[in-house]
Amino acid sequence: GYEVYLVGGCVRDLVLKRTPKDFDILTSAELKEVMRAFPRCEIVGRRFPICHVHVDDAIVEVGPLFSCAGYEYCVLMFDPFARIVYDYIGGMKDIQKAKVRCIIPASTSFAEDCARILRGIRIAARLGFRFSRETSHYLKEFSDSLLRLDRGRIHLEMNYMLAYGSAEASLRLLWKFGLLEILLPLQASYLVSHGFRRRDKRSNMLLSLFASLDKLLAPDRPCHSCLWVSILAFHEALVDQPRDALVIAAFSIAVHRGGSLSEAVDIAKQISQPHETSFHEISQPSHAYSKDELMDEAIKLADSVKTALRRLTDENLVSQALIQYPQAPQSDMVTARLLVFISWALSLKVCSMFDCVKRGRNRSLRHAAYGIDGAK
Repeated sequence: GYEVYLVGGCVRDLVLKRTPKDFDILTSAELKEVMRAFPRCEIVGRRFPICHVHVDDAIVEVGPLFSCAGYEYCVLMFDPFARIVYDYIGGMKDIQKAKVRCIIPASTSFAEDCARILRGIRIAARLGFRFSRETSHYLKEFSDSLLRLDRGRIHLEMNYMLAYGSAEASLRLLWKFGLLEILLPLQASYLVSHGFRRRDKRSNMLLSLFASLDKLLAPDRPCHSCLWVSILAFHEALVDQPRDALVIAAFSIAVHRGGSLSEAVDIAKQISQPHETSFHEISQPSHAYSKDELMDEAIKLADSVKTALRRLTDENLVSQALIQYPQAPQSDMVTARLLVFISWALSLKVCSMFDCVKRGRNRSLRHAAYGIDGAK
């Protein structure tokens, strides 16, 4: 007997004939009534409490009708039974204009909830929309307020940006509006050191890596956060020490194949397609590698990636790394503690992905000594 509506991003995506990332519901029922109706359900949030209803492996957010998401087309309401879209404040018009605009004055909206800044970046990146002039101004004005968010919330919002098929566009927008140096200062320093302007249309290795990732993902087909964290660490390792393209290929194939390093080297040596020569992270070949040398270099790269990962997740190492980039937009050592949002547990999972390379080398040595069948 209660009113129920699909709301927000899922309605917007359905209007645009896109696959929604998830579904949000508003209802006239009180949250305690929702709790009674669904056995697998809990109330989350303090300022704006909602219910998380577990349906199979998915979570459906159910909130009261007075909920407000912050952006105009986020309050589109769709009655799935009457098949009617309710639009009281011009959300459909903004969709037609491909524009992102706040429901209330942007200064008020971002002051109420600074996470709306990241939500707006995510929406604009995923849809290819532009911000209204007022919203653009206050995205920059309130950028420092992101430091008030807890690390878990920042990780959640960054995962929404990087794991659902719009990572490259998200990074470009974060850089354009001066947010990247707050969230990913090492990557911002990289862009600064390469003379990358705020509205630069060029690409580089960092953006190319995430553009390649985007081709494999979609809102309904995301990756685990381990993958985009590993890409950040992999790229940071190559920034620290550029490598031969053959070494990078052998390492990448070994990781993809779960550590079969000997096979990875054989495959890498057969690659005839020319590699990108404009990236500073790829060095010119110094000599012809033997198979053993190539395996050793791949292991060194794996160790370097793990070192780079520690730099991304350790407060002291973030501070030390930022000292190397005095021209970086954000180099305040006092805030280094707030710039680390990748958890230690997640970093351990990512490290385990690269441990397989060294294990693959050890297997190759055992096979060489004893033969595949164990006979000496």
